[in-house]
Amino acid sequence: MKMNMQKSLMSMALAMGVSVTSLAANAAMWDVTVTNLTNGNHFTPLLVTAHSSTESLFTTGAAAGVSLQSMAECGDLSGLITDIGGEDADTIANPVGATNGNLLAPGSSTTAMLTTTNTHLSIVGMILPSNDGFIGLGSVEVPTAAGTYTYYVNGYDAGTEANTELKDTAESCAINQAGYPGAPSGSEGMNGTGMVGVDSNTMVHIHRGVLGDSDATGGLSDLDSTVHRWQNPMAKVTVTVK
Repeated sequence: MKMNMQKSLMSMALAMGVSVTSLAANAAMWDVTVTNLTNGNHFTPLLVTAHSSTESLFTTGAAAGVSLQSMAECGDLSGLITDIGGEDADTIANPVGATNGNLLAPGSSTTAMLTTTNTHLSIVGMILPSNDGFIGLGSVEVPTAAGTYTYYVNGYDAGTEANTELKDTAESCAINQAGYPGAPSGSEGMNGTGMVGVDSNTMVHIHRGVLGDSDATGGLSDLDSTVHRWQNPMAKVTVTVK
């Protein structure tokens, strides 16, 4: 993984007489700004990481692992952080921070500053409210030339839980437990019977979006179609290479 690769590179550099200071001098500095483009959806703590071309946080068309599932269903980054080699100058978790409620609100932006010798960038964060939806920038190669580069980010479905659009009435979260964990923007209904017959792809894929309804005391969904519904892209990522 990344951490082991970094240690190997450092050992090789020392063996060849190249100083650690020289390696640091060759590192690029990236300011990575994520903007929430949705009307009524929040993003849970984001994971922003620079990595090699052989690594990724998710792969479309493949089954989600437990680490990705935990992030997509509950916003839990711990497994992915371990998988990618831990937090360091290459990996920033939760750039929004606790003082801002750990959530990236609609229309808001947050910036992570990375110092890295890696070449590729990935970002993930759970979509609230959703059953197992997440925003994902998947392993894009960042140019080496100084400048500002913009990427638009889609919402993905982890394929691990049916998109019933019903709230988890226990108000807790565990993987393989039906229901979305909450809607920070409010406008929730109740007594929905659940969206059915719309989930057949169990691989990571583009999310169909929240459907919702306008019935606050019944209907199929507990979500409001005028507040929570979205179309892609869901987020904008701006990378400034210094």
